[in-house]
Amino acid sequence: MISQMLIQATLETLYMVFVASFLAVVFGLPLGVLLLVSKKGHLLNKPLLHKILDTSINMTRSFPFIILIILLLPLSRFLIGTSIGSSASIIPLAISAIPFVAKLFENSLMEVEHGKIETTLSLGASHLEVIKMMLLESLPSLANNITITLISLIGYSAMAGALGAGGLGDLAIRIGYQSYRGDVLFYAVVVIIVLVQIIQSVGDYVVKRLRKHKY
Repeated sequence: MISQMLIQATLETLYMVFVASFLAVVFGLPLGVLLLVSKKGHLLNKPLLHKILDTSINMTRSFPFIILIILLLPLSRFLIGTSIGSSASIIPLAISAIPFVAKLFENSLMEVEHGKIETTLSLGASHLEVIKMMLLESLPSLANNITITLISLIGYSAMAGALGAGGLGDLAIRIGYQSYRGDVLFYAVVVIIVLVQIIQSVGDYVVKRLRKHKY
């Protein structure tokens, strides 16, 4: 019985985390690129745009996740048709992760040496070609930041479980804590720890391979 609940909750957690992470990367990557290239003296040189984007992202990141879930319940209900369950929780998970991912990716791209950018421009490359070069150069750092995002969203998904999102967090709180099932609470926490360790190990391996390929 416990094993069935754990398997179902684990699958729900993985579903929420990976779909939300995918959406966060899809929207966060171009936002992170725009943050960097709009800086003063960079490719686009739009300091006002950078200031607006940076301020907006920092404001979004400052929202506590639980409050953000509550604020986004109507949006989840509109898009998914319900405000509870693992599918509905993907919306607040992704929206909370997008500004986080954007800042991480901006920092990754900043690691590219300015001399390489100048050299690429001097060879007649377009802005898009320069951005492509920067992305390729920063692949190991980008992969590492995706790993950080996945692990962070596992924690967020556990918090979302307190509001009916499903997954391991919901199992630990509703069955484990509220129903005084200490064994369920213990096993749920253990599975969360194992998931984090697996994702971190896989992420470290990917980063290591990318760095080896790069050099």
